[in-house]
Amino acid sequence: MTQTLFTNISGLVTPGVGAQRGAAMRDLTVIPDAALLVRDGVIRWVGPRAEAPRHVPEHDLGGVAVVPGLTDPHTHAVWAGERLADFEARISGVPYEEILARGGGIRSSMRATGAAGVDELVALARPRLRALRDSGATTTEVKSGYGLDFGAERRMLQAVRVLQAEFQLVPTLLIHVPPTESRAEYVQAVCHDLIPGVAHDGLATAVDVFTEREAFTVEETRAILQAAKAHGLQTKLHADQFHAIGGTELACELGALSVDHLEASGPAQIAALAASNTVATILPGVTLHLGLPAAPGRALIDAGAAVAVGTDLNPGSSPVFSAGLALALAVRLCRLTPAEALTACTVNAAAALGLSDRGALAPGQRAHFLALHSADWRDLPYTLGANPVRNVFIGGTPV
Repeated sequence: MTQTLFTNISGLVTPGVGAQRGAAMRDLTVIPDAALLVRDGVIRWVGPRAEAPRHVPEHDLGGVAVVPGLTDPHTHAVWAGERLADFEARISGVPYEEILARGGGIRSSMRATGAAGVDELVALARPRLRALRDSGATTTEVKSGYGLDFGAERRMLQAVRVLQAEFQLVPTLLIHVPPTESRAEYVQAVCHDLIPGVAHDGLATAVDVFTEREAFTVEETRAILQAAKAHGLQTKLHADQFHAIGGTELACELGALSVDHLEASGPAQIAALAASNTVATILPGVTLHLGLPAAPGRALIDAGAAVAVGTDLNPGSSPVFSAGLALALAVRLCRLTPAEALTACTVNAAAALGLSDRGALAPGQRAHFLALHSADWRDLPYTLGANPVRNVFIGGTPV
């Protein structure tokens, strides 16, 4: 048994345990001059330092604020190639359809990723995941989705498995882009070959589908997600990024863990999420990078939904390598309060991955937490362009 009492915490700040909805997202517990007892990687006690257990080895944190470790519930951190020419062309006003016609866009990422082996994918993803962790992400979801052919999809997930030895990762099989031909046969093969194989080999915990006019229809998504559930996998959706075509409603109907993007969501989709247990995951990096309208974070919370925030780290639409920056952007672009943003990036982000054992600083929770540079936790949502996180602790151990 190993235990440590972390002391000299100017203020320990935490949301409640489990997904928080609506106004409850603003209810943070703030303990001044706090202490935190960790035993075998789990929080055993938290409270004022004056009431802390005695005769326990202490770790002095130097009078700074402590918050839960962040969870990034939506990334595409495994890819090969780059999209810098696409970026320059788009900024110059070239339509995306023309970029695709030139051989760029998402299909260029798919070609490069499909040509890469597992070792190359691991080497490329490692510094991205390290950057996310340094920014405060103690748990990170990583999707496949740049493969199209099933071998490439599996190689992406195998790379995630290798990286799980170094990082706290949650792997998701993403059905991202439909083929240009034999579409019905492709969906059948996903349901009858890819998903059963991935589930059998334990390569993913969930299946995600991009439901959009240029991607998969609602009925195709339904078939894929039903196959996922039949093989014991959780379900998630990309939906309402450009058009609200029914993906959000389907996510709520099927009890998906989360529905992500939501930039095009309107009153009907907001009401559906508020009435469901599906987490609404918003991705403000996309708004910043592509100039899209922001997801209606304020309206979702006011309606009573549980909102999470992710980076959507990817080469084309959100090159955001910082979970802390995503938190800060959610305040500025999606109109969350600082308290709501902290909740969205901790317990709600964990809930979007089906995890209830992290995201709050409370007994029984995993001891994933951040020591900031500042004595005031609000520097986390306030700071832009510098890292407000001084130390990252995973299981009570600094990394």
